[in-house]
Amino acid sequence: MNCVKKCLLLLLWSPAAFALSPYVSGDKLAPGDVALVAAQAESKLQAEGFKVIGKHFPKGLPQHAVVIVTHKPILDAIQKLGGPSIVNAGIRVGVKSDGTVSYINPEYWQHAFFRRNYSDELAKDLSQKLGKALGAGKHFGGDEPAADLSNYRYMVGMEKFESNKNELNSFGSFEQALKAVQGNLAKGVNHTAKVYEVIMPEKKVAVFGVAFNDTKTGEGWWVKRIGADNIAAVPYEMYIVGNKVYALYGRYRIAVGWPALGMGTFMAISDAPDIILEALTDVAGGAYEKSSAF
Repeated sequence: MNCVKKCLLLLLWSPAAFALSPYVSGDKLAPGDVALVAAQAESKLQAEGFKVIGKHFPKGLPQHAVVIVTHKPILDAIQKLGGPSIVNAGIRVGVKSDGTVSYINPEYWQHAFFRRNYSDELAKDLSQKLGKALGAGKHFGGDEPAADLSNYRYMVGMEKFESNKNELNSFGSFEQALKAVQGNLAKGVNHTAKVYEVIMPEKKVAVFGVAFNDTKTGEGWWVKRIGADNIAAVPYEMYIVGNKVYALYGRYRIAVGWPALGMGTFMAISDAPDIILEALTDVAGGAYEKSSAF
């Protein structure tokens, strides 16, 4: 075999060449009220050392819930990295009232959110622990080459992980930014509510999972339209780095959670990125400016 063929084979069989899906199916739980199904998942996760930091019952999706946990190794990694890596702190597990369980695929989301700081060892360790807690079934939700996720965007011209549209507001200090976000979430500004928070004051970073509870414009309508099977994509994050408040812009954050979306379906929720931006800008105490067309 000549050198060119050998090199091509090595490239094709390298881990980065494999496509990754965003979600993993777990073992079915006993069906029933969705809060009781979520409690079953919570118990299984706690038994394997995960810390529950929030539960999310999205408005308009009464058969769905999300349990959010975290784990010391991923927090330790974020502690070292700082910055926007904080968005990886929440590990999301979706459940349905029929007992269906799904959870984020750590390899997919850590490639997307840790990017050049991705650690295969960290991601695979978390995958094994989630699989032990919940079962490890088929991967689903679309697929993307691992090598592309660190620079992911839905299509040419759309936003990536680091977009200037992510910044919502700035303050005189981290402490002022934190106080503003916590206060506005507690007040339910623009029909929002806090689902979870992870704060690392020594690194001056924090992340919040946010529920959008407006019955007409909240996440229920757009999640239902593009596919509630990917329920472990929510809740949406907003985060603080230093004295600035950010949120991943919708054309990136929704797309990375639903990578199999056709353009027609994506266009059907074309209002969602700006609705999300407006709500989170209000939570950040900033001045909302409508972005360019979808």
